[in-house]
Amino acid sequence: MQWDLHPGEMSLSELRGVERGPFRLRWDEQTRDRLRRSEATVRQIVSEERVTYGVNTGFGLLAQTRIDRDRLAELQRNLILSHSTGVGPYLDDATVRLILLLKIASLCRGHSGVRIELVEALAALLEHDVLPCVPAKGSVGASGDLAPLAHLSAVLLGEGRARVRGEEMSAVEALERAGLRPLVLAPKEGLALINGTQVSTAMALRGLFAIERVFAAAVVAGAMSVDALQGSDTPFDPRIHDLRGQPGQIRVAAVYRNLIAGSRIRASHVDCDRVQDPYSLRCQPQVMGAALGLIDQAAATLRIEANAVTDNPMVFSDEDEVLSGGNFHAEPVAMAADVLALAVAEIASISERRLALLVDPHMSGLPPFLVEDSGVNSGFMIAQVTAAALVSENKTLAHPASVDSVPTSANQEDHVSMAAFAARRLTEMADNARAVVACELLAAGQGIEFRRPLRSSDALEKVFSELRRRVPRYDRDRYFAPDIQAVMEWVEGEDFAQSMRELLPSFADGREERQCP
Repeated sequence: MQWDLHPGEMSLSELRGVERGPFRLRWDEQTRDRLRRSEATVRQIVSEERVTYGVNTGFGLLAQTRIDRDRLAELQRNLILSHSTGVGPYLDDATVRLILLLKIASLCRGHSGVRIELVEALAALLEHDVLPCVPAKGSVGASGDLAPLAHLSAVLLGEGRARVRGEEMSAVEALERAGLRPLVLAPKEGLALINGTQVSTAMALRGLFAIERVFAAAVVAGAMSVDALQGSDTPFDPRIHDLRGQPGQIRVAAVYRNLIAGSRIRASHVDCDRVQDPYSLRCQPQVMGAALGLIDQAAATLRIEANAVTDNPMVFSDEDEVLSGGNFHAEPVAMAADVLALAVAEIASISERRLALLVDPHMSGLPPFLVEDSGVNSGFMIAQVTAAALVSENKTLAHPASVDSVPTSANQEDHVSMAAFAARRLTEMADNARAVVACELLAAGQGIEFRRPLRSSDALEKVFSELRRRVPRYDRDRYFAPDIQAVMEWVEGEDFAQSMRELLPSFADGREERQCP
């Protein structure tokens, strides 16, 4: 796959496709010119022996230490090696691809002072699917994601480990697969490689993309549950939501109306004596609309960050200046990740409550635990227990990471963002939520089947058919876990994503940043 890189202009839809690598990057001559001019500025600083942080000084608290010219290459190499202190399991391949892309895009903005050769070496890793082994833990999100980016960068020096199409090997062997030899870093290049928020941003983007799909699945599951429970569509009336004016709520209510429209199950009880449904049914637009608003907000922040220059110091070649700042501080990413954590926790929470209604015969009017011959059969009893456990986990994981800070580097770096953990936990939270929604989809499908011969809407019957293609009706107790796993994989897969694009077009409002997952 070939990709024309436009630094500063990458879209979310492009970034979603990174996990399907490997791919070859191309960039225009204007980008090459920016890189040349930025690197020339650093060379001029070195030749004039101007004292400049990160070029010819130590780092952090050692910034006052002047480094001799003949030791500048050693300085940059030592920086990478000493900062490779990460622990824990390796980040997955898709996340590492995204980190590489974000780092390349940032360097190509032309404010980092690195050589074209360094950028080309990073691009070669992507092209040949040589993916550095990057431990997941060890970053506090300022001064950038130092430890994980050091592990990423060490491979270019022939240090550390890498995976090539799933096979782990030494960095030297991996470089040979890409037609590369270990690099000797030029002044400032080591610092440019490890300063930056690319690891936190990549993990947050991966979390965002997973949460988008869970959100779509939860909306469909919620609509199915309304029908299975013979709930009312009156709470989705646009007049109610227009009076409040919350845009996410208005959009989501319209989706529920469209999903339920034409249901014969709904038509069969229009004149029933039930006055109001439980909140988890009738307040779905309010809850899911609020979640959608948070997802939109986080998506906008992360798109900006994906295109940003976040290393330090920054080179402004037109003015022949190098400025020290703090763009490496990942507070925007940390807060965006915290917001996403709140959203996905609530998506799972309200889904579990609908599942609880479905298995309760007093609330649903359906057989206990959605199975015939209950007593002998336990049906969905423990599926709801699993969902409750996962919702509880997500409540704990949703605690904001950005409110914490532990000073580092002898108090030189005295306030940090904790963005890396804030972002890393999102994938686990999305997995938990996907399992909860999978249980609800199974239960709602079972409930709709108990309403036969009445049929739901055309839209929901299509979802039901896709569900039954993967999981048969639960007519008696069987080994249950594979059913849940099958639906989780469906929700994660491209078939489901395509179905959601067809069923939920109102979530694709014409702006690239908010495409339907």
